[in-house]
Amino acid sequence: MGWGEGRQRLARAGLTWDWAEVHAAAAAAALQVPVLWVIWWVGTLDDDDYGRGLGGGLAALFVLLPMIVLPLLATLYAVLFTMPALNLARVAARQARGPEWLWRLASVALLGAVWAAVLTGLSPFSGLLRFAGLLAAFGLLPLLAVARVRRRARIEGRTRGVFGMWFRSACATVGLCVLVLGGAAVATAAGLIKEYEPPTLSARQLTGIWRGDDGAVLTLRADGRAELTELPAESWGWDRGWDRGWDRDWDYDRCNGAGTWTLDREGRNDPYAGHGPEERDGVVVLLDGRCGQRTYWTIGGTEDEPELFVLFGDPDAGELWILARDRLNGP
Repeated sequence: MGWGEGRQRLARAGLTWDWAEVHAAAAAAALQVPVLWVIWWVGTLDDDDYGRGLGGGLAALFVLLPMIVLPLLATLYAVLFTMPALNLARVAARQARGPEWLWRLASVALLGAVWAAVLTGLSPFSGLLRFAGLLAAFGLLPLLAVARVRRRARIEGRTRGVFGMWFRSACATVGLCVLVLGGAAVATAAGLIKEYEPPTLSARQLTGIWRGDDGAVLTLRADGRAELTELPAESWGWDRGWDRGWDRDWDYDRCNGAGTWTLDREGRNDPYAGHGPEERDGVVVLLDGRCGQRTYWTIGGTEDEPELFVLFGDPDAGELWILARDRLNGP
């Protein structure tokens, strides 16, 4: 059996894809991504951003993403997920009977579980179920878009152009994003959504033991002394360049020993301007000796669960270190 005969059999079974259907599914999938991202961003307004910013590189990425990358990824998603789910539903409806729309929902859920297993490696199970649910929910709008194209083809005997599908998708994306942002602005003005405000801690409240990942420990004494264990500190940079091969990617040292600390209000005494957020309180730590420079640990978290953090390197993609108060041990 040749390719032409095989395609004819698939066409008679209704299992071939019309590119108008693929583009309809892709345009519907692409529509959701920016809207969901804006909704997620609004949900993080009351979270600490830890000094991360949207620099030129990421800004350019968000410009190129809707124009180039997102349509390509959405088309790939339609080919690998939406259209196979529709074919699977059609086969199941013919073999097992029942309404095809119900089998479409089942096939989307099944393929969502399969792809979630492939992408997560079956671990952890709770994350697998959550990811499968998200994939299934994300696939509903593309299913509706394809169903609309097929219904139009049956009624009018034709489908709309591909450009029109993508143009309407882009317009809907912009409109929904503006609607979400406008609603968030109104909710913020009304006090329903509160932007994040870092806690204001006294020197007495900061005194104690703070722990981070990889064994990092910072002990702040009431007399202004500090003890450090595997704590990251700003690198000396050019002063230490000879023994590092002038590696400018090295942003911090891991230091041990003793030193001093001071509470800084709103970055007024930050000895290295730009290393700490200008309108945030922080702790300036300096180790005795030659391991690292003064490091500005910004105060974050909440009043009940305060944190100290520092971001080394690029604000967009730097390495973030967070210290949390050790409530089990005193200073």
